[in-house]
Amino acid sequence: MPMNEFDAIDMALLELLVEDARRPYSDMAEHVELSAPAVRDRVTRLQEAGIIRRFTVDVDRSLLNGGIAVLVTIEATPGAVDEIRQELIAAAAVEHVYLTADTTVIAHLVVEDGKVREALAETIDMTAVRSLNVELLEHAEWTPGLQGTTLALECAECGNTVTAEGESTRLEGTVYHFCCPSCADRFVERHEEFSQAA
Repeated sequence: MPMNEFDAIDMALLELLVEDARRPYSDMAEHVELSAPAVRDRVTRLQEAGIIRRFTVDVDRSLLNGGIAVLVTIEATPGAVDEIRQELIAAAAVEHVYLTADTTVIAHLVVEDGKVREALAETIDMTAVRSLNVELLEHAEWTPGLQGTTLALECAECGNTVTAEGESTRLEGTVYHFCCPSCADRFVERHEEFSQAA
């Protein structure tokens, strides 16, 4: 099956992995009526396409000692939103980062009791913060779901949706998807020019 052709079985596999990322291929194979090797190949293809970025562990922090959970809402100064978001993503204390349509950054952190300000000052450039609100979280539950979604790859060259007529190319270990051969050719040509200039 070509890299850019995904179907209902791929969506079913994604839903199974969202429920339990450690689910064995043999178990998933029973659900989608394929062989375990065929399921493994499909999961590998989803990883190579960038749809599955990583497999993670959902830790129940209530069973661990240390740290309090807080929800931080940040209004950044103009032009600083992306920088603050990236700093939060890179911080070990940060569980989740969200960016709203109005460029508000919201983060879920677990920090030492009484050291919220210190943790934030070590994580982000406070001079780029217009306003800050910190709330104590009593409980957090992560329940990802795929309902109402479809697989939609975006062309790396023009941004259009990649259909069955599209193609995929691996450059320096990264898979790129294109809506048509001409977009792929332009992208590869520009990539080669940048590589030779470097």
